[in-house]
Order: sequence, then C-alpha cells, then structure tokens
Amino acid sequence: MANTRVIGLDIGTTAVRAAELEFGAGGPKGKTPPTLVRYGEVAVPLGAVRDGEVIQPESVATALRQLWSQTKFESKDVILGVGNQRVLVRELEVPWMPLAQIKESLPYQVGEMLPMAVDDALLDFYPTGESDGQQGRQARGMLVAAQRDTVTANVLAAEGAGLHPQMVDLNAFALLRALARGDLANATVAFVDVGATITTVVIAARGVPRLVRSLPSGGQQVTNAVATARGISAPEAEALKREIGIGYAVSPDRQDAAEAIGHVVRGLVESVRNTFVYYAGNNPGAGIDVVVLSGGGSHLPGFGQYLSSASRLPVTLADPLAGLRTAKTARRDQITGRESFVALPVGLAYGVAA
Repeated sequence: MANTRVIGLDIGTTAVRAAELEFGAGGPKGKTPPTLVRYGEVAVPLGAVRDGEVIQPESVATALRQLWSQTKFESKDVILGVGNQRVLVRELEVPWMPLAQIKESLPYQVGEMLPMAVDDALLDFYPTGESDGQQGRQARGMLVAAQRDTVTANVLAAEGAGLHPQMVDLNAFALLRALARGDLANATVAFVDVGATITTVVIAARGVPRLVRSLPSGGQQVTNAVATARGISAPEAEALKREIGIGYAVSPDRQDAAEAIGHVVRGLVESVRNTFVYYAGNNPGAGIDVVVLSGGGSHLPGFGQYLSSASRLPVTLADPLAGLRTAKTARRDQITGRESFVALPVGLAYGVAA
C-alpha cells in the first residue's frame, strides 16, 4: 500500500486551520507513525463564522485561498469538520445490520428523536459496540443528526475557494481520534475543546465515545465580557484577558475585568462539570480518570486549575502531535506552544485514513 496524504480542514470562528498528514502502509494503525507534512492557519473576519457556521462564505473562501497559498498544500481535497448547537448527537441502539444498512434505515427509525424534520437533517451512525438481548442482536452507537443547511454553508465556502470536500465529519469524533492515543486510549477521558464560541465535550471510555455535547460558550464570550466591562476594543480585551487569567489576585484597577472573566468562565465550567455529573449518573462506577483540554480558550491562564478544582479531576493540556513525526515543511517552530489548535484538523485527517 502506497503512502497516503490527507488534509483535515477546521473552519473556526476566528481562523481557518488545516493539517496535512502522510500515512504509511496500514494507515493510522500501521507500524510507521503518521507524519505532519504541513500545518497552517489564517484569521477570518469577525462575524464571518458564527457559532461554528459560515455566515459570510466569500470572506471564508478568501481566507481559505490565502491559507492554501501561504502553506503550499499540494492537494485541494479536504475533510471538513462540523460541530455546533445544530448538530445533535445521541446514543442509539438498533437491530443489528451491516453498517451501510443501518445508515440507510436511519430516516425511518429516528424521526421521533429529532427536533427537526428528517428531510432537513443529514444523518449518520457511529458504531460503538453490540449486544445480545431479549430482542436479539443489537448494534449500539451514536446517532449524528446535523441540520442540512449548517453543513451546506461550510461546504459551499470550501468550494468557493476551489477546494474539494471529500467528506464531512463531526468535530467531536475528530477530537477523539487526534487525542485518544497512548495511555489515554485505555482510560475514561473527558476531552474538552474550548473554541471561540463553542465548547465541545467528548467523554470516551477506552477510546470509544460515550457522550458528546456542544456548549454555546467559549473564549470569545470571555473577551466580549472584558471589552464591555472596560469599554475597550476586542484586541485590547483579548490581551487583557490573557494577562489577568482566572483565579489570580488582581489590582483594584483591574477588578472589573477580572469579575467579567470570572462570570463567563464560571458559567462555562459549571456546564462542563454538569456534563461530567450527567455522565457519572448514567454510568455508575465508571468515573472519569482525566480531563484533556484543547482549543484556544483552554490557554486562558488558570483555566485548567479552575476546571480541576471545580470537577475534582486531574486536568492536562492536549498534545495532538504526540506520536507523530514532523516534516520540515510543517514548520514545527511555529506550532510550539499552540499544539492544541492542531487537534481538530489532525483528527479530521485521521478519520478518512482510518
């Protein structure tokens, strides 16, 4: 089997990011570790992408053309990610059939579970196991239902830049593939990706997803709160937010900004903690071993310690490049300290090569 190169593309609220991986014989599970060939990111204008959905296709297409030009990707075939409040993920058990037949049957089986018309949804099934019971052989998995127009908007933006989306994948599953390796593949792990406006929580047991949730909050809400409290611009608020962090003592003249940060972060951390509690309540005796953080919002100073105190769980920062080789063309020096931003595009590339 020849080497295979795949490009994963993450269209985020503040930037578009893409990673090109090269897989040897055997793909991701082969003896040769995958190689990060190229990685790049380009900022998108404020408001061009809102809550994980493209609002201004031409602005995003312009950013994508710039990304391809400066990073020098040799292919225009990409794997796109999607994940926001309009993507529903639920556990589902159905009579066992070959996977292709399960997917074909979904429109007839899940209509009553959806808050949208079946015709308006794109449906998929991610198998996680099977069982034998009174009703015979059953397949267990995760139902994914995405509003058709939220996926279409991202696809059209990519196509507007001359790219060729080969597949659309769920960001949560990409996150899992990028990070559930090594010791984390054998533990119960909560992966928490804090983006600009969406925080994705994936709880996995031994590498198998058990709970996926998207929370409508992220780093941009913290920045906005500081900007409002101080009457300053977004770039100034972003810089001040990074200086103050969460959980640290501040001087009186910065107290208003610290309170604004604390208000938003407390709400987000409480939602994450409630997700952990919900999982524990539905999986007695199967507690979470560790929390792994990724995404730009996770770099807020003190955030990891704050989440650890609230959840009473150890928290660590993700490194999606662990176990990967890095080509010189990847410009590793520009990624150092920003590894967690690479998680989604790396995971998307992993998916199609699996």
